Amino acid sequence: MRYHNITKDDMLNGDGLRVVLWVAGCDHCCKECQNPITWDPNGGLEFDQGAKDELFEALDKDYISGITFSGGDPLYFGNRPDVEKLAEEVHRRFPQKTIWMYTGFTYEAISDLKVLDYVDVLVDGEFVVEQKNTQLYWRGSANQRVIDVKASKKAGEVILHCE
Repeated sequence: MRYHNITKDDMLNGDGLRVVLWVAGCDHCCKECQNPITWDPNGGLEFDQGAKDELFEALDKDYISGITFSGGDPLYFGNRPDVEKLAEEVHRRFPQKTIWMYTGFTYEAISDLKVLDYVDVLVDGEFVVEQKNTQLYWRGSANQRVIDVKASKKAGEVILHCE
């Protein structure tokens, strides 16, 4: 897996103060995407032990609410094995922290992925510029949903995260 940045104090990509891992690789190529530089799966830097240590050091701070996986698309096919492994490790090492994930895939298309066992909130769907709305919390276009993954799995239907 490759990544572009680790943001250590983000308040825009989920509840509370968060660490954000901006992964490389996305094939949705949404019109007017805010991060087209992250589309190339070979761009950015290799997510090596040094990057992992940096990420875990930031997550270890008491005032950090959790991690957000963004990009690119963390669920880009080439990222899935590494993102799943990292999400599982974050979940195990920091059980009190929440895990948010942004993806261009819909929840229905990926609901069977094991990585969702570790994700608390999923922001799903491609960015659609014609539905852009800067007044929405944690998403860029009205078609995207902020989903409570654990409640959705339990209910067998999509349950939205309260804003």
